[in-house]
Amino acid sequence: MLVKVYGSAVFGIEATTITVEVNIDKGIGYHLVGLPDKAVSESSYRISAALANNSYKLPGKKIIINMAPADIRKEGAAYDLTLAIGILAASNQIKSEQIAEYIIMGELSLDGSLQPIKGALPIAIKAREEGFKHFILPKENAKEAAIVNDLNILGVDNIMEVINHFDGNKLIEPTTVDTRAEFYKHIDFPEFDFADVKGQESIKRCMEIAAAGGHNIILIGPPGAGKTMLAKRLPSILPPMTLHEALETTKIHSVVGKVKNTGLMYQRPFRSPHHTISDVALVGGGQYPQPGEISMAHNGVLFLDELPEFKRTVLEVMRQPLEDREVTISRARFTVNYPSSFMLVASMNPSPSGYFNNPDSPVTSSPAEMQRYLSKISGPLLDRIDIHIEVTPVPFDKLSDERKGESSVDIRKRVTLAREIQTNRFKNFENIHYNAQMNVKQIREFCKLSEESKNLLKIAMEKLNLSARAYDRILKVSRTIADLASSKNIQSEHITEAIQYRSLDREGWLG
Repeated sequence: MLVKVYGSAVFGIEATTITVEVNIDKGIGYHLVGLPDKAVSESSYRISAALANNSYKLPGKKIIINMAPADIRKEGAAYDLTLAIGILAASNQIKSEQIAEYIIMGELSLDGSLQPIKGALPIAIKAREEGFKHFILPKENAKEAAIVNDLNILGVDNIMEVINHFDGNKLIEPTTVDTRAEFYKHIDFPEFDFADVKGQESIKRCMEIAAAGGHNIILIGPPGAGKTMLAKRLPSILPPMTLHEALETTKIHSVVGKVKNTGLMYQRPFRSPHHTISDVALVGGGQYPQPGEISMAHNGVLFLDELPEFKRTVLEVMRQPLEDREVTISRARFTVNYPSSFMLVASMNPSPSGYFNNPDSPVTSSPAEMQRYLSKISGPLLDRIDIHIEVTPVPFDKLSDERKGESSVDIRKRVTLAREIQTNRFKNFENIHYNAQMNVKQIREFCKLSEESKNLLKIAMEKLNLSARAYDRILKVSRTIADLASSKNIQSEHITEAIQYRSLDREGWLG
């Protein structure tokens, strides 16, 4: 008897429906075709034990299973439940009249219990698009998949629940989630607050500008100056995620199995990889491509602490994603795209000792040592960082001051207002929502300067020997400063402040 059941494969952040054809005929043998990997090929052992431990069995006949389309590689143990239900239906051990309405996925343990799968959200989205009515999957993934409406999400703990469901003995209760209600209920603030930061008012101002315009920022200062503490608080002043951003972010994290049982992600991601990370782990890839850290930081913050300690090859592969806000990974048989629209926040010491030009420190570095240290970061990468700011140690009188600083809540209000101005400005442009995303055409349209501002910028360009990309970055930052001031036009003071945030372009830093 021939039966068709349906599963799904995830490539990039999109799913593809897999048709599993199970044919049982006279003879003996178990044959699985359709480009399965090792984990899929080993499924027969898990299925056999799971069925035996639940009073069912593999039929003693010739079982041929084809996973179509045959030119797509099938990976992982998530097809165990799909194959097991197909075998039971083809051998008439369960009823199969309605089985074509279901997507079925789940990894079997030997006792028949189910392990969670990766990519439940994109699979559910694809199932709804293709007209499937039900999606059976492990209960741990049910809330994640239930984000998708108009699709019955049936979470199960054991294969027996699926068998009883198809036989009509006990139907599985659907998991339902009111996505909008859950989303707006959970919008809150991260645990880190700028109110805990003593002093550093100029740095807080830079962080506010960076958050308002989505600009990349690098913090340069000696150890203990507060660079990491400031960076960790940046998400607390970013505008709350929209529902669309939350769905997009959850989809990426779903692919790598990082979505918890809460379902939708409500907080902007903050990723802080160690400096020993490889280029593949950072941007994504591998034999079977997976999202990297920059995609996991999509719609959030990627924090690279001690930037010069990262391998240069690792940093250089970020250059294209920083511009295009997506990563394209090509293989001989397919190409996948991962979104990577993130804010880069980097920190570094000004020299190997960390105390360059600090007369109060017992350890100093020569200008030559500092130059070698800074040369680990390429000019093209620094050009893609809009704001360079020096972080100096906080004096004792400010550290001992018990008064709290301005809270993240208050700063976030100003940031959100500036973002609303930008959203309205770019409402007729696709995929542009804030100033950092502007291309040359939008910069020329929305960053027009007065003659006084042009002269200021001309002097800075000539004195600092800035590149064309740095010129555009200054214009973007000045546009954000103007938005924070609710100014329709960029004024000379906005340009002056933006120029000050190019510390690494000044003489004495890069020579």
